[in-house]
Amino acid sequence: MVSFEMNDRKKIGLGLTGFGIFFSFLGIIFFFDKGLLAMGNILFISGVSLTIGLKSTMQFFMKPQNFKGTISFGVGFFFVVIGWPIIGMMLETYGFVVLFSGFWPTLVVFLQRIPILGWVFQQPYVRSLLDRYRGRRVPV
Repeated sequence: MVSFEMNDRKKIGLGLTGFGIFFSFLGIIFFFDKGLLAMGNILFISGVSLTIGLKSTMQFFMKPQNFKGTISFGVGFFFVVIGWPIIGMMLETYGFVVLFSGFWPTLVVFLQRIPILGWVFQQPYVRSLLDRYRGRRVPV
């Protein structure tokens, strides 16, 4: 069993990551406000860096299989900062999906354990979609 020690640095990092997601959400709600989107990006990246550590963050973003996502996320951030938030967010979304695609199965398992959401994920149609996504063959 892996223990996850929660020290103050990780708590602050998770808080910053949450605020980053919140500010990005607000930026999208307010018609792609570039200030909120840029602040959300900065908070998200700094929160991830504090949560897993600067060295691990650099190793994650610099892995050869993550270059496409890293470059897309970085160029998207640049477009948000220079005032093209819609194009920037499209690139960032693509980069985010590419970077964190390995975590989706873990996220699904986590969501299945949440009381009400877990019930939704246990329904036959949803379960067959998830099994197809994971690459398992499902009899039709």
